[in-house]
Amino acid sequence: MTSKRYIALLRGVNVGRAKRVAMADLRKLVGDLGYTEVRSVLNSGNVVFSGPPRPRDAVAAELEEALVLKLGVAARVLVLDREELAAIVAANPLLDVAADHARLLIFILPNEQLREAVAPLCRQDWQPGAVALGARAVYVWCPEGILDSAAAQALGKQLGDATTSRNWSTLSKLHALCNDIAAGASPR
Repeated sequence: MTSKRYIALLRGVNVGRAKRVAMADLRKLVGDLGYTEVRSVLNSGNVVFSGPPRPRDAVAAELEEALVLKLGVAARVLVLDREELAAIVAANPLLDVAADHARLLIFILPNEQLREAVAPLCRQDWQPGAVALGARAVYVWCPEGILDSAAAQALGKQLGDATTSRNWSTLSKLHALCNDIAAGASPR
């Protein structure tokens, strides 16, 4: 049977006191659903795992339901496969201008409708920052910090809870972990 690599991004987990989820519990939950090679990155709801090829939305719905039933946490889950994450990473046009990767924010776009909805915002001038619209993501350079970025705030408001974002450092770690698993690296 062919196995596929997935990346699950939980929205709003472990931010402040709400929606607390221990990563060990999250890894166990994903493993109990029959997925293998389960690894988490940081403490903010990022999981890489392997399983049979299935539609991303079906995997996300399964994880959302299990989170509520097993951990009592309602959180939106956005799922990408390894190839989708690799494409998002490869398409980043702001790496040359983003001096601090913790301040380079990536909004993942789950569908074309959201991409079209944010296109007008992406065409605006957000100096001293920058915004670039990709096929599956919006890249936002926030030189004065993410919380102080007018572009990040406007995009977050426009997108609502239909998406989630991660900084470039986190996405890079997830991408590297996907490649480590694909290469058969031992668990960390």
